[in-house]
Amino acid sequence: MRTMTTILALMAVAALAAPAAGDWDPGGPCKMHFPQLPDPEGWDVNFVEPKVLADDWRCTETGPVSDIHFWMSSRYDEPFDIVNIHASIHTDDLSNPAFSQPGDLLWEYDFDPSLFTVRDWHEQGPQGWLNPNDGTVEPLNHFLIFQVNIPRIPDPFIQLEGEIYWLDLSVFAVGPDGILPAEVGWKTSIEQYRDDAVWSDFLDPGDPDGANGGTVDGWQPLIDPFTGESLDLAFVITPEPATLALLGLGGALVMLRRRQSKG
Repeated sequence: MRTMTTILALMAVAALAAPAAGDWDPGGPCKMHFPQLPDPEGWDVNFVEPKVLADDWRCTETGPVSDIHFWMSSRYDEPFDIVNIHASIHTDDLSNPAFSQPGDLLWEYDFDPSLFTVRDWHEQGPQGWLNPNDGTVEPLNHFLIFQVNIPRIPDPFIQLEGEIYWLDLSVFAVGPDGILPAEVGWKTSIEQYRDDAVWSDFLDPGDPDGANGGTVDGWQPLIDPFTGESLDLAFVITPEPATLALLGLGGALVMLRRRQSKG
């Protein structure tokens, strides 16, 4: 009876700990080639609807893409509230000889504020604002960095180890008045993986991923406006909180068995 009580207590602790695992910190687990951490002196690239940005990753663990984390900032550090995040996952299209890009749509979802959290990131620095559509380039534009956590995704996409996928993101945010749109950008990454990230615009905002035959208006590579170097975007895909809780429970049970065997 004592053993069963202990196990139930451990399961309760694990269940309570699961929501806290929605955040992610460097050194935490991931299910991609490596975490693409934000560059505290990089760029924030406008990804306000109808603009869409995309970057690729290599899956390192078969299973659901149920946790997505990315980093962003606002132009001039103005306050903002995210109203919607449109995320989609695509195949890797190698038909363009110049650069790879998102291919066929595999999965998409619109996240309202009940499905994500936004927290201050522990690093800050002089960052630039970049809007490749109109050529706006503003170095030293803002300092703050935010981490957006999307845990426990409903009906997640199942990725396969070794495959290359693309994550597309587009956000709608409002300013302090709750009405006027806010300008927010997806942050560039310190490290690079494969080709450039890419950007485009929805041809039809009501049909962002081509369900009715539309598509994005041609992908363009994301390039540093000063150095001409390739830019990647800051994000990480991690194991789902339930998995982390079960791992913790399993470790606790192992310790319990060892103590009982010694007794």
